[in-house]
Amino acid sequence: MSDSTPAAPVVLDIWCELECPDCHQALSDVRALRARYGDRLEIRLRHFPLEKHKHAYAAAQAAEEAVEQGEGWPYIEAVLARTADLARAGEPLLLDVARELGLDAEEFDTALIDGRHMLIVDADQAEGKAIGVTGTPTYVIADERLDGGRSQEGLRERIEEIADRLLADRD
Repeated sequence: MSDSTPAAPVVLDIWCELECPDCHQALSDVRALRARYGDRLEIRLRHFPLEKHKHAYAAAQAAEEAVEQGEGWPYIEAVLARTADLARAGEPLLLDVARELGLDAEEFDTALIDGRHMLIVDADQAEGKAIGVTGTPTYVIADERLDGGRSQEGLRERIEEIADRLLADRD
C-alpha cells in the first residue's frame, strides 16, 4: 500500500518591497514560476521595506491586511504594478487598490492606523537582515540566497534549477 499524501512543496521566499521597481520587474518571473510549478512550489512574500521608499512600510502592512481578507497575492501584484504611483500618492493608493479588488478599504485604513500587522513586517525584516538580505528582491530557496536587487539576469533559471533538483530528489 503506497502513501498517496503529496509531498510538501518546495519553498521559495521572496524578500520584497512593494514600492521597489526591481520587485515590479520580478513579478513576471514569479508568475512564470507559479505557472511552471503550481502547488509544488510555495512562493512566500517576505517583507523588506527599504528606508529610501517612504510608503514601503505602510504597503507591507496593507499587504498583510489583504492576506487577512483572503486576497494577498492579487493585492501584492496590483500594488507592484503601480510602484511609481505609490511613490507619488502614498497610502491613498493602497486604499484605492483595496477598493478596486473589492476588499474592505475601511478595514485597511484602520489596520494602517492601529498597526496590527507591524509585528509581521518587522519579523520578516529582522529575519531578512539576519540572513544577509540587503536589497530587494532577494530570493531564498534551499538555503541559497539569490540577490535580484543587483541583477535579475538568470535568476529565474537558477531558481528553476534548484527547484527541479529538490523536486527530483523527492521522487
